[in-house]
Formats: sequence, structure tokens, C-alpha cells
Amino acid sequence: MAFDFRKEYKEFYMPKNTPGIVNVPSMNYIAVRGQGDPNQEDGEYKQSIGLLYGIAYTLKMSKKGDHRIEGYYDYVVPPLEGFWWQDGVRGIDYAHKDDFRWISVIRLPDFVTAYDLSWAVDEAARKKKSDFSRVEFLTYNEGLCVQCMHIGSYDDEPVTVAGMHEYMEAQGYVLDITEQRMHHEIYLSDARKVAPGKLKTVIRHPIRNG
Repeated sequence: MAFDFRKEYKEFYMPKNTPGIVNVPSMNYIAVRGQGDPNQEDGEYKQSIGLLYGIAYTLKMSKKGDHRIEGYYDYVVPPLEGFWWQDGVRGIDYAHKDDFRWISVIRLPDFVTAYDLSWAVDEAARKKKSDFSRVEFLTYNEGLCVQCMHIGSYDDEPVTVAGMHEYMEAQGYVLDITEQRMHHEIYLSDARKVAPGKLKTVIRHPIRNG
């Protein structure tokens, strides 16, 4: 049976819809950086998703080709995630989406190295005759965070975030969003297929002791 990150690491991918504290270890990702409104049709954000999945499935299906990844085991491609920020804003201003800056990511199994990712970029470019040069290998050590499952539209996230911050402060923590520690979302639903009111999104914010 293929290894499924969502099932094996429920504390990171399937939290309750009430806030909780979690310590997130360092993880490696396929990453694409960009900026602008994620809702823009054929915009930079939607293009980045195509790049990520192109590489994710090139790595997953490497078992059928000549490139052998040491330690490979079959796995389910993890969900799409995103780190978000806006210059000069501590947190997220949902009213000004054109100002969004983001790193779109998909988690990598630990056996995938930067060398393997470089191979996948070249392989995907050759097979799909597209430019995958924006794709990078990213290691991110998230650390101590408050998180919550948000159910509903992305535009309704501020209500969930407010509850997370109230809980965090009641537990003696303070928000620690910086240039290195960002607003983090994990998308468990396909927005093309699921009604906005039923979307499931993990929201995570970095914190530190007060």
C-alpha cells in the first residue's frame, strides 16, 4: 500500500477544527515562488501549481524509468500547500490579494534529494517541452505553531485565524510571523470540485513563548 502522509501524520494534516499547538519538524518541498492574486485566471499562481504537480508526478513515477532514487518507496503525492505574506503586513490582508507574495509547495518524501529534484526538472522539461526552471528544492523548519482546520471559503479564514490567535494568547504564546516564518495553508480539498462552504484548509501560524 502506498505511503500516505495525510494518514501517517494526522497531527500535521488532519487537525481538529478547534485551535491546537504543534511542533513541526523540518521538511523538504518542491517549491515555486511568485506574487499576485491567486484567483487570477491563468495567472502566475495557477501556473505554479501546474509546475509543482508536473515535478511531483515525475518523481513519483521515476520507479518506471531509468533514474533510480535511493530508498524509494511508493507514496501518495502530498497535498498542495502555500506560504503567504505581504510586504509591510504582519499576517495577511485578505482585502488586497494583488499584494500577495507566496511560495507554493508540495512536500517531498525524505528520500528525495536536491539532485533528484534537479533530475526531475530536466526530465519534465524534456517530456512536456515546458520550462520548469522556476522549481526549486526548499527545506523549511517551521517549528512551534498554532494551527486549526478551517472549513469554508478562503475569504472566511480571518474568523478562524482570530480564534487561533485568541487560543494562542490564552496559552501564553505570541505570534511570531517574520520574513522567515510565514502564514501557512495546506489545501485538503480541490477547489475546482468542492463547494466553497465545504473546503478543508489547514491554517498554521508560527508562535513563540510570550
